[in-house]
Amino acid sequence: MQCLTEVFRSGSIETNSITERVTMATPGEKLRALIDKGEHFITGDCFSALTARIAEHVGFPAAYLGGHACSAFHYAVPDNGIFSQVEQIEQASRIANVIQIPLIADADTLGETVADAYHFTRRYIQQGIAGIHIEDERNPKHSRHVNGLCSIEDQQARIDAVVRARRDSGQDLVIIARCDELYPNDAGGGGTGSMEEAIRRGHAYVEAGADVLFYPPYPDPVAELVKAFGSKIPVATMGFSVPGARFNMATGAWVTAAANHLKMARELMETGQVQSANYNFPEKYELIDQPFYDELIAGWAEKTGRPTRPNSAR
Repeated sequence: MQCLTEVFRSGSIETNSITERVTMATPGEKLRALIDKGEHFITGDCFSALTARIAEHVGFPAAYLGGHACSAFHYAVPDNGIFSQVEQIEQASRIANVIQIPLIADADTLGETVADAYHFTRRYIQQGIAGIHIEDERNPKHSRHVNGLCSIEDQQARIDAVVRARRDSGQDLVIIARCDELYPNDAGGGGTGSMEEAIRRGHAYVEAGADVLFYPPYPDPVAELVKAFGSKIPVATMGFSVPGARFNMATGAWVTAAANHLKMARELMETGQVQSANYNFPEKYELIDQPFYDELIAGWAEKTGRPTRPNSAR
């Protein structure tokens, strides 16, 4: 992870760092380069700025913000169409601005019209998001309503609006088309489970301008799709990896975080203390750039004749 302490030295930016920032690839270019390499990779699961920093710190080449993770963790609402793109963009922006690795964001259906799709795509690009995936299930999605998928023509129009927004912005963005055809009704999805239809939709979405295809939620049919599309059409997965898939968008860590918090809260309520709590770990301060800000404030104090102390609050 490239923390601020690595970029700044003695209160000023090094010349080499300025050069690197000027010539640095955009987030979209970074992600596209990873995909074009042809080597399978995993995007680190994140649902906040700090968890994205952790993903970067341990070495993931990219990060992923799921819609369910964001809606649940930040707004305490389900991912069934009530969670808005404005809310997702707000959190994605906070994440993208504290990491150097590219971020993929779950963009749901990108709104209800092609105008929404165009507008929100521009917002994602402006906030430094490297890639988005857009899905073809009709709203309210993932709910008890039997909704089905939107027509191929409507999804192509939506993808076309995203392509146009990318072109008009002058910056790269990786467009990932999510097809829910293999997410059947009995599992709570909008598809019918037809492999033939899934392939047909995939080709149509690529024709409209999608860079990558993504099919939830089961490994076996996705492995079959990877073979059907061949090496020229990249396929991504979520939560699992299959041979030939280009990358895996890991997600779900927010559930473990919430479960641990619930456990600790119950223990505190019942006993008055938390024996199982871990309030410190070696990387804690590095992940929030504590050394940089300590040095910045100490430097200001020394230059202006103010007193300093060895450490800040811990």
